[in-house]
Amino acid sequence: MKPAALTFEEVQKDQLHLLTQVAKNTFIAAFETQNNPEDFHSYISEAFAPERLQREWSNKHSTFYFCKLQKTLIGYFKTNIANAQTEFREKMGMELERIYVLSDYQNQGFGKQILDYVVQLANGMGKSYLWLGVWQENPRALSFYEAYGFQKIGTHPYDIGKDRQTDWLLRKNI
Repeated sequence: MKPAALTFEEVQKDQLHLLTQVAKNTFIAAFETQNNPEDFHSYISEAFAPERLQREWSNKHSTFYFCKLQKTLIGYFKTNIANAQTEFREKMGMELERIYVLSDYQNQGFGKQILDYVVQLANGMGKSYLWLGVWQENPRALSFYEAYGFQKIGTHPYDIGKDRQTDWLLRKNI
């Protein structure tokens, strides 16, 4: 059965408090149990501080989007182009830096809808590829992206507090 269609809207300045809550809650749900509590909580307090998300939101080359099922917020994602990209920074690329779906809505086909929309955004901007980083210890996400056509092109470090982890860099030509 095909999932209901999602709608997407750019996060507005007056929605930053909601973005902060959703970002923090989805990250905690996804990774808290797999990390050292001290390192993890240190990372959370820094990475999802309202001031930091405000700075990220204010970057003209980054865009946050809410994903909605009818009027219910079920997730969010963030794209980066130009110098906002965390790696590469090539004109023809777009980074999908974050993509999170609330746990109650996972495994229902919404992730594919989000990726389809991100590809549309990238195509609309004349980009030739989409890329992202995903933790090497996240087999569900790795399988999801590989099934969508992403291929591993490298790795980079990702620090959770004092714990240096490794993200796989994945790319999909579009």
